[in-house]
Amino acid sequence: MWRKIRGPVITICIMHLTALLCLIILSIVQCFVDMAEWIQFALVPAAKPQRVRDIRESEHVRLDLGNAEVNRVLGGGMVPGSLVLVGGEPGIGKSTLSLQIALAANGLKTLYVSGEESAEQIKMRAARIGIGNDECLIYPETLLENIVAQIAEHRPDLVVIDSIQTIYTDLLDSSAGSVSQIRECAATLLKYAKSTGTSIFIIGHITKDGSIAGPKILEHIVDVVLQFEGDSNNIYRILRGIKNRFGATFEIGVFEMLDAGLRGVDNPSEILLTHYEEPLSGIAVGASADGVRPYLIEVQALVSGAAYGTPQRSTTGYDARRMNMLLAVLEKRVGMKMFQKDVFLNFAGGFKVADPGLDLAVVAAVISSYYDRPVAEGVCCAGEIGLSGEVRPAPRTEQRISEAARLGFRRIIVSGYLAKGGKRPKGIEVVPINSVDCLLFSYSSLFKLVILCSEKKRCYSVVENNSYTGAKILLSMLRLEVMISARPDMSISYFISFLLVVTSPSGKSTSTA
Repeated sequence: MWRKIRGPVITICIMHLTALLCLIILSIVQCFVDMAEWIQFALVPAAKPQRVRDIRESEHVRLDLGNAEVNRVLGGGMVPGSLVLVGGEPGIGKSTLSLQIALAANGLKTLYVSGEESAEQIKMRAARIGIGNDECLIYPETLLENIVAQIAEHRPDLVVIDSIQTIYTDLLDSSAGSVSQIRECAATLLKYAKSTGTSIFIIGHITKDGSIAGPKILEHIVDVVLQFEGDSNNIYRILRGIKNRFGATFEIGVFEMLDAGLRGVDNPSEILLTHYEEPLSGIAVGASADGVRPYLIEVQALVSGAAYGTPQRSTTGYDARRMNMLLAVLEKRVGMKMFQKDVFLNFAGGFKVADPGLDLAVVAAVISSYYDRPVAEGVCCAGEIGLSGEVRPAPRTEQRISEAARLGFRRIIVSGYLAKGGKRPKGIEVVPINSVDCLLFSYSSLFKLVILCSEKKRCYSVVENNSYTGAKILLSMLRLEVMISARPDMSISYFISFLLVVTSPSGKSTSTA
């Protein structure tokens, strides 16, 4: 019996084994086919050590993205083969900015990959923004292998991916947006960008504390990290460089959000300064500088009596700890009783600033609100304040002076330790001060100053006609302690109060001593 069925059984077994072997071979071949596009840019010839003098610098021309503000932040354009990461709050305008770059008439072949919108939705947004590049390719996809295949097929100059948190790879079992998926997808895109010279612009989400979502290695992998920030209730946005391997990180780009998308602001000073019909207390103008771009910004302060035991300290767009430090300096060095006051600070336009050169403007606004006397018209300031009350030179002070002169300001208060020399613009008076208490006299639009001298039992009158000479004489007399010897109980803060009482905001003397 066995002899009769042995032959067919063996034949059937051989057929099954052959089929199984064919399936295994087909699976292996399919795996190699799927990985073919991965290994084509992963297998790079081993590099050899070279002398620095023997390395030839490539003459790559930066890509013009068709957006002057973005080009400025990147250092003059996008370097070919670079990977740029842009992060920001939801609804701040990241997708709008990236689509505007893709649709700009810059002569670049662009591929826009979206994992959050369909092609029809992107077309609706593109029609609203304005299409300057009809050849821009739109590709809604989330699988990394398909994205890499399309990039390899079309060979674009620029690839925009919105966003990295929606992209995933089949090599990992985790879901899109996980730490491992973000790390693997970013590393793969970086390898492709470096091996082919394709520039890749990716959008990243942020967490509730403001940092970019995903592993920290994501920021280390990419070449450039940009932060898109601003108040969603305000129309102005700032693109700030955090990391840049090919340029400086202190540049900023200013945008205005309109119905037709984001518009670059060439002169931020025009939107950050407010023109009032009459002078108001608590408002000062500071000259700031981010990168090579100086601008003037309005600082608003409100100082009022503390209704509760603990005074309130509130800031918008400014570091609260630095404001507390400046208030402590005013209390210690000038004698102002800030421990009894609520202080509120705001920067115009919803801007967030971290420039120490604005310390002088913040202090000027606080003093103006404290005594309820407006700062003289046509005056701005630029300087950093130390703990001992000294005024230090702000970085790039000469650029700040030139910007103030260009906008028609007649006087700018700077540090007295600023290096002399250099050609300064005409039409603006540069007033140097060494300490914070001198700031009050620099800003006073006084017509007549009266002080007492006990040694000679007579009055000294210093008449100022919109110049700084009177304040200089007054400060010299203070240094000689003429007044203190006459009135030992009269502190500097009392004298400042007396000075503001005898002079009205219009500049006419109201009383004499």
